[in-house]
Amino acid sequence: MRKATFVLLMLLFITTNLYAERIKDIGNFEGVRENQLVGYGIVIGLSGTGDKGLAPVMSIANMLQRMGITIKPSDIKSKNTAAVLVTVNLPPFPKNGMKLDALVSTIGDAKSLKGGTLILTPLKGGDGKVYAVAQGPVSIGGFFGGNGGNNVSKNHQTAGIVPEGAIIEREPEFQLGKNEEIRFFLRNPDFTTANEIAKKINEFYKEEIAMAKDPSSVKIKIPESYRADNLPKFLALIEKIDVSVDNSAKVIVNEKTGTIVIGENVKLSPVAIAHGNLTIEIKTDYEVSQPQPFAPKGSETVVVPKKDVKVEEQKGYLTEIKGASLGEIVRALNNLGVTPRDLIAILQALKAAGSLKATLEII
Repeated sequence: MRKATFVLLMLLFITTNLYAERIKDIGNFEGVRENQLVGYGIVIGLSGTGDKGLAPVMSIANMLQRMGITIKPSDIKSKNTAAVLVTVNLPPFPKNGMKLDALVSTIGDAKSLKGGTLILTPLKGGDGKVYAVAQGPVSIGGFFGGNGGNNVSKNHQTAGIVPEGAIIEREPEFQLGKNEEIRFFLRNPDFTTANEIAKKINEFYKEEIAMAKDPSSVKIKIPESYRADNLPKFLALIEKIDVSVDNSAKVIVNEKTGTIVIGENVKLSPVAIAHGNLTIEIKTDYEVSQPQPFAPKGSETVVVPKKDVKVEEQKGYLTEIKGASLGEIVRALNNLGVTPRDLIAILQALKAAGSLKATLEII
């Protein structure tokens, strides 16, 4: 095997030191949330790339029957139709008539949704109620051509979007604040950040109205002058407050792609590392063996493979690393001259040895 090609090593900053960020960028208020809708639908108008099964046939027959047209399922050809699931993310506080993008995905053996049109599809929430309907042409942003072993395609052909194809028909119930108070939820739970948010809010209003309940939530008492219809103004003022965000030191490793992300506050205790690479190269040459003059009858020319196996093992030298900062760690690891794959193994060994002062997360 030849040496693996170097995978791009991304050393990005996960900013772990304290820095200012708006409250609205690190979490959301209680009641401000999305809801997911789903529905079963049919895409029609395909150019022979639809389902071969019975699901779309039965669906079309049932739809026509509701329209007052009776037809036998056996008389319907399904190659131009496809059974799909339609999903929509309902934003917080939607209003009747708002339009949203709908994601359409095949559930059968359809090859492509190119040129198809989604027919009227009710979209239900987790409570079984219909909150929106979707209909319109499907955009897949790609193409598919050819057949058999000679074909070409671009992008994913069995999923697409109906731009602004979903129309909200029912407004879900949202409750913003309870019992004259509201909670703020952090996207990344952290005790230090939660306490800092409460502190900044109290300093802004010059009274104790906020208190951190746990690492993921801050309880805020709504002043009497901002209750009822004036609550949005109160929340808008809080959103603009800058706070210092604190995150833990962390190293993220993606073994599938060889990507490594090292946080700024990651530290290394003094340690010595030795790492050597083993390269095995197998080379096969083909030689022609011909019969000698006056060879026995039946002799023939044959191709004889000749294999050459070469093993090269690089020497490993001890390298001392004193990682007081991210820059020093990066320079020391780069000096080792290892690939990202090898670097993953080194980081795991450093964590096992107790030298890596950070959380090592492998995804």
